[in-house]
Amino acid sequence: MYMEIQQLIKQGFSKSKVAEKLGVSRSTVYRNLQKSPSEMAEWVESIKTREKKLDPYKALILSWLREHPDMSAAQVQDWLQERYESLEIGESTVRAYVRELRTEYRIEKETLPRNYEAIPDQPMGEQMQVDFGHTKQRTPDNQEVKLSFIAFVLSNSRYKYKKWLDRPFTTQDVIKAHEDAFRWYDGIPREIVYDQDNLIVVSENGGDLILTKEFQHYKETRRLNLRVCRKADPESKGKIENVVGFIKHNFARHRVFHNIDSWNEQGWQWLNRTGNYKIHNTTKKRPAEVFSLEKQHLRPVTEKLTIKNNYENSITRSVHKDNTIRYLSNRYSLPLGTFHKYDTVGIKETEDKQLFIYITDTGELIAKHTIPEGKGQLVKDRSHSRDRTKGINAFMDTVAKRFEEVDSAYDYLSIIRQNYPRYIRDQLQIILKQTKENNGAILSAALKECVKRNLYSATDFSDIVSYIKRQRQVDGTVTDNARAVSSINKISGWLMDTEAQKRTVNAYTEILEGESN
Repeated sequence: MYMEIQQLIKQGFSKSKVAEKLGVSRSTVYRNLQKSPSEMAEWVESIKTREKKLDPYKALILSWLREHPDMSAAQVQDWLQERYESLEIGESTVRAYVRELRTEYRIEKETLPRNYEAIPDQPMGEQMQVDFGHTKQRTPDNQEVKLSFIAFVLSNSRYKYKKWLDRPFTTQDVIKAHEDAFRWYDGIPREIVYDQDNLIVVSENGGDLILTKEFQHYKETRRLNLRVCRKADPESKGKIENVVGFIKHNFARHRVFHNIDSWNEQGWQWLNRTGNYKIHNTTKKRPAEVFSLEKQHLRPVTEKLTIKNNYENSITRSVHKDNTIRYLSNRYSLPLGTFHKYDTVGIKETEDKQLFIYITDTGELIAKHTIPEGKGQLVKDRSHSRDRTKGINAFMDTVAKRFEEVDSAYDYLSIIRQNYPRYIRDQLQIILKQTKENNGAILSAALKECVKRNLYSATDFSDIVSYIKRQRQVDGTVTDNARAVSSINKISGWLMDTEAQKRTVNAYTEILEGESN
């Protein structure tokens, strides 16, 4: 640029035109014209050799940016201060240094834009907002784990608290987290704002909130004033939405998970170092400093509340119309009819991988399953299936008792059931009709003949019954079963030896030719 400015001036361009052509300010042109070529060379050389405050950490920062292109300068600063507690450096210095590294090594930043709408600040001590979040982290052996956290923020000071679990939250966990937050704040705000989470709220009920049994008891014990956001209304709790995003993207992103205790410890250190110490972009104040004033407006925690273990685990799940619930990517069966009685049920996972499912209001246990390995499975209790055999068994008993030889009849019907499992009800209907229209002697004779000739179907049974009736009309009333069977044998043999009349092909040809003529 220095050489281009010198050449354009020699060609007769004014300083303003030179600045316009090169796209620089006139002061830049003036500065370059004041320096001789040797002075300019010395200045350029000094820039190349000048050491910057973050140069000792260049390799480390560069490794972070290459591994995590979406890493922000703010997170770089936090990680540096986490590793080097004595390092004091301004945000603008870190931003400029990170920007230069990205330009020099062509590391483009990946962005995940997220928009929020601001709402008016509440008075000190007036409001606290609460919400949940989830992240997926990598372990030292590069395995993925899913973590859950609950976050709290005071609306005025933006002072934050959070707690993590390596499993889904229960209502008891939520209550304990509230107690931990009140100890962290050393007080209770006048109003707490929640999302419509099923660990806390059963139904919005037009403003008359219906809470879960455990949380309702806790609310009354602590005398909490709750407000639940309407569905699809994130603006009403925008502060906690920002906090959840801040925790995910500044603290959790790219951090390696070892165990839940150390993870929570790192989280609290992060709150003191960055989350509550860094100047807030909106208020332009440090939350920790404002909180020192706001804490005076909180309601004192008069007594320590003991969280008893008799709070039932109230993770809830929606009941689907096929009478199943979904939990950890698997489906679990419920007794038939549950869908028509309950919208949701409570679940509890035990240490020995058992899943208990119960009615939320009464605590009545309705199902118990073993949690399997893997995902996408249907875990089904046989007792939850429709007992399709119960009606058939009763139907078979009814039909068999209409015969004089009940046991033989039941054995005969059982073989029919094996042969026609999908049509057994139709088969039984046909035989039942025959038992209603004929006397015991005819039924007994037909049964013996069918068993003898291995005829196990309702239509065969009906045909035999019809033949016996016709034969008796010819021979007169036959009371001796053996005589009837003997007649059947004769006729049956005749039927077996009888052949249908067959025509030759020439006969069909003559018929067709005659029609065409």
